[in-house]
Amino acid sequence: MRPIDSAGAGEFAEVGFVLTDMDETLTFHGRLSARTYAALERLQAAGVKVIPVTAAPAGWCDQMARMWPVDGVIGENGGFFFQRDENGHGLDRHFWHPPEERRRVTRELERIAARLQAALPAARFAEDQPFRLTSIAFAQPDDPQQRADIVDLLRREGAGVTVNNLWVLGWLGGYDELAAARRFLESRYGLSIEADRRAVAYVGDSTNDAPMFSFFEHSFGVSTVRNYLAEIPKAPRWITRGPGRDGFVEVADAVLAAKR
Repeated sequence: MRPIDSAGAGEFAEVGFVLTDMDETLTFHGRLSARTYAALERLQAAGVKVIPVTAAPAGWCDQMARMWPVDGVIGENGGFFFQRDENGHGLDRHFWHPPEERRRVTRELERIAARLQAALPAARFAEDQPFRLTSIAFAQPDDPQQRADIVDLLRREGAGVTVNNLWVLGWLGGYDELAAARRFLESRYGLSIEADRRAVAYVGDSTNDAPMFSFFEHSFGVSTVRNYLAEIPKAPRWITRGPGRDGFVEVADAVLAAKR
């Protein structure tokens, strides 16, 4: 990893999209600062499209897509893309699964959740589970063995699994955040991330960002990513001085400076 302030003046000039994790990347200790929100506005005003890519539930993503200065939100680890509609008041919702398949997946996730809770009574749903549409989330347990047991059972049930600083998340469909970014950037913006990797920057902080760190040339870790490097196959190319919140502002400043 290289310090972000060692980048050459034009290193990020081609960036037209900033994809970013939310928890502990845009936020720090669960809070979004005014400086970070202003950085989102500055990027958008400069014509850079900002898309949070998060494990957060549909309820949170609905609010972000409607009210934040972002161009859309990929949520629940890739289960959907929400985008403000043309009149600025409604929302366009695009799901990984078509409607009939979504109904089947919902029933299957409910079955998996019931089986997991029967096998692991100490496992607790995340507080935001009622606001999820395409995933099941369990509160991050303090006991590493309990966390490993939840992950193991989800995988044995055929679910995709990721772990971050808040949740153990399970879903069905074989996708991840990178696959969702590939699909939704192509379908909504006509951008092939295979053909033009330098058009996209990605900012993250932890293990669940690993696929994005591995793929994108312009990959940034906020400073706390150091806590997770043993679990990440390929470290981000750049690292910020600050943790979430301040680190994202550093990335925004670097992209905007390069474009000027």
